[in-house]
Amino acid sequence: MMHLSELGERICILGPSNSGKSTLADAIARRSGSKAIHLDQLHHLPNTNWVPRPAKEFVALHDEAITGERWVIDGNYSKLFPQRFQRATGVILLDISTLTSLFRYLRRTIFERSRIGALAGGQDSIKLAMLHHIAVVTPGNRKRYAEVYRQLVLPKLYLPSTRDLNKCYQEWGLERTPRHADDSTS
Repeated sequence: MMHLSELGERICILGPSNSGKSTLADAIARRSGSKAIHLDQLHHLPNTNWVPRPAKEFVALHDEAITGERWVIDGNYSKLFPQRFQRATGVILLDISTLTSLFRYLRRTIFERSRIGALAGGQDSIKLAMLHHIAVVTPGNRKRYAEVYRQLVLPKLYLPSTRDLNKCYQEWGLERTPRHADDSTS
């Protein structure tokens, strides 16, 4: 496996919903002294039940976020790939199974009170639209992300399973959760 430093100072993490993108972004950011940017938090209005921001406002927030010198950004929002990849120095593609994504979605909405990448003031709950997205839409997206990944000329790392993701955490000396609650700011 490549060394974390080979991905540079601006890393994009892509992959299906509930694949572990936010947790990995946060762990890498803490390890490297970078800023973690969770695109779901930029795309949705805080203190809502995941209501999207107006598109222009989201694009402006995204484009401002990628101007920084050191960041780890998680999320797809493929319409914004061009400007994000232009600034990125490395890419990680998580490609866990649809069944694992569904399991993680149900676990986090039922059992987790807080999580990395959650919407400020928002409440995770089981939504039929999200179940449909994971089970029906995501398989097609996975193929698109794989093709985008294949064409990238940036340093990149493909993690096709939870076993590979766990190996990455171990080899890079990453911790999944902050040691202290106040370490989780992003």
